Amino acid sequence: MKTRSSRLRKREQRRRALEAYLFLLPWFGGMLLFTAGPLLASLYLSFTNFDLLQAPTWVGLENYIDLFTLDPRYLHALRVTFTYVLIGVPFNLAFALLIAVLMNQKVKALGLFRSIYYLPSLLGGSVAVAVMWRQLFGREGAINDLVGLFGVDSENWISNPRYALYTLILLHVWQFGSAMVIFLAGLQQIPKEMYEAAEVDGANAFHKFLNVTLPLLTPVIFFNLVLGIINSFQAFTSAYIVSGGSGGPADSTLFYTLYLYQEGFMNFRMGYASAMGWILLLIVGAFTALNFVASSKWVFYGDKDE
Repeated sequence: MKTRSSRLRKREQRRRALEAYLFLLPWFGGMLLFTAGPLLASLYLSFTNFDLLQAPTWVGLENYIDLFTLDPRYLHALRVTFTYVLIGVPFNLAFALLIAVLMNQKVKALGLFRSIYYLPSLLGGSVAVAVMWRQLFGREGAINDLVGLFGVDSENWISNPRYALYTLILLHVWQFGSAMVIFLAGLQQIPKEMYEAAEVDGANAFHKFLNVTLPLLTPVIFFNLVLGIINSFQAFTSAYIVSGGSGGPADSTLFYTLYLYQEGFMNFRMGYASAMGWILLLIVGAFTALNFVASSKWVFYGDKDE
């Protein structure tokens, strides 16, 4: 009787497993068709010469070697992108944290303020926002009207190679809403008793932020940092719209993804662009791995020593 019952249970488990896999089948199909398939295809194409019109021809590591030895624009795109990431991400997170701390206070119409601050990120990397930014920082834009009040001469910030990249970094910092919401959720999880204990010890607002808020918020900071780096390396729309797709002026806004787009879809060097894509994957993976390794030195998990 026990054996029969065991067989029935196993049969029921197999039936439920089969049902689960049937429900997951569309997802698996989509993953193979739209993610894994193109990913493997791009890996193969990165070792070929492929112009979208003729069959790809195998060239081995030639594309990868040419990128670092024969293509100065590629190295320049790397420098521009690294500058954008290394400046934009820290300022974006710092500004998001500042606004989150302010939004965590008891103020009237708090929900309205949260919605307003989140709106730029809700629009995300849309074409409309990039067009608006281009108008704001143009010769006749509102930014010149603002700085003119302080006696600063009018400047076409977008068309000046000295400032063009920094206008895009400023746009990135302005779109802090997603990180702010996550920071706000983390702040609301910090026990009030921790602040009360700090007050008893004579801590002021700055000391409470430095010794209570920041240590307990480090897991959230780490999460936002990883996501921010990944998203920043993939920045494309703002540079494409502001520069008109050229990466100008003087390649000052030639982001990595923008150059990849130019090589793949404008110059029809799809094998070359595929090699660039895989190098970008390795770069992002290296940054992510480095963050995880370094996190053990500065990320505090409250239950780690319990």
